[in-house]
Amino acid sequence: MSFVLHRDLRKPPPQLARGDGNYLVDAAGRRYFDASGGAAVSCLGHSDDRIGAAISAQLSQAAFAHTGFFSNDPSERLAERLVEAAPEGTGHGRIMFVGSGSEAMEAALKLVRQVQLERGQPSRTRIVSRRLSYHGNTLGALAVGGHAGRRAPYEPMLAGCDFIDPCHAYRYRGAAESERDFGRRMADQLARTIDEIGAETVAAFVAEPVAGATLGSQPAAEGYFQRIREICDDTGVLFIADEVMCGTGRTGTLFALEQEGVHADVTTMAKGLGAGYQPIAAVLASEALCESIERGSGTLWNGHTYMSHAAACAGALAVLDVIEEDGLLANVQSAGRYLGEELRAAFGQHPNVGDIRGRGLFWSLELVRDRESKAPFAPEDALAPGIKTATFRRGMLCYPSQGCVDGRRGDHVLLAPPYAVTHGEIDMIVERLEDGLTDALEAVQHHA
Repeated sequence: MSFVLHRDLRKPPPQLARGDGNYLVDAAGRRYFDASGGAAVSCLGHSDDRIGAAISAQLSQAAFAHTGFFSNDPSERLAERLVEAAPEGTGHGRIMFVGSGSEAMEAALKLVRQVQLERGQPSRTRIVSRRLSYHGNTLGALAVGGHAGRRAPYEPMLAGCDFIDPCHAYRYRGAAESERDFGRRMADQLARTIDEIGAETVAAFVAEPVAGATLGSQPAAEGYFQRIREICDDTGVLFIADEVMCGTGRTGTLFALEQEGVHADVTTMAKGLGAGYQPIAAVLASEALCESIERGSGTLWNGHTYMSHAAACAGALAVLDVIEEDGLLANVQSAGRYLGEELRAAFGQHPNVGDIRGRGLFWSLELVRDRESKAPFAPEDALAPGIKTATFRRGMLCYPSQGCVDGRRGDHVLLAPPYAVTHGEIDMIVERLEDGLTDALEAVQHHA
């Protein structure tokens, strides 16, 4: 009997024995290629000695001291490095380091509220987000997430949030609509919503530059985020970019938003920042926001016990070193193109694959019962979870999700392989995914 409160109380997962490069090995010695980085976390595989050595070296000095008393060298160097790499327009911002993506989003929401108060805008309390988004699992983060299925059990406990549609071309773009016109139309929903509820009441807009877990690696249309930036600037609404899943190189650049030619007022980061070697997340505040606080109270009102954890920051610094020294962003771009090509070659005409989308090494297949009508499978068919089970049996990890149509219906499976993935490994990923999809579809038909 296990005393761990597992995700599935009836069927505990197999025991992990060790990591071996891009593979995980269970207690029985079976190997699993990690094609999703768990949940887009393990971007450098599972056994890079350079990162372990950096963490160990810091532990030999000091693991932790509360930030009410001390700062530490790894956090100072990590903050400087990320600020220097941030998208143009961020300026000389500042960063807080916390323990998880959900924690980072909670801190970001509190930060924008503080800034609006420091600027003499106390009526700005509302957040606008996008449907089918996901921003974390704590109550505040879940409240600004737009996935109905994940919200449903906790709905009575969630703070109010206003939602607009996602920039999701497969489901929302008109047949005769250009990409730029589509992007403009979807972004203008934000302008209309702010106008309807009153700009003086809106604190911030939050969005993932490339939508992740609940929509499936969906990039925005051309010009979308440029228009979002204009709307926020015109209305005094702050822009929070959630890069927890799509950032730290996952889409081919250190910050996902830099590919859109704009900056955010607040950026959240996690997952790939620590690559799974230590829990760490970050909240980057632009120079303009920090100046508002400095001119006002001069203090950050929201603190967390494990902020700027020295060992975690040392690990994240080593992650950035490995990405830079091994030229991995270039490989994310080139291997990502190859992965997209191979997915389209294998699934482009598949009768149950409606859309293939992604950027960098961040790709998803959206599964449909009928390609012509785009009708999804019933949630009870559990197709995406079935693909996870089938590929796991074949020695590969992928990330399934349901609800990408309306928060309940719609299956997709997400791939986020390690940044050093080879073309040969990509071929294996595609082959095992093909076999897993076949197995899962047969199981659905068997139970129909």
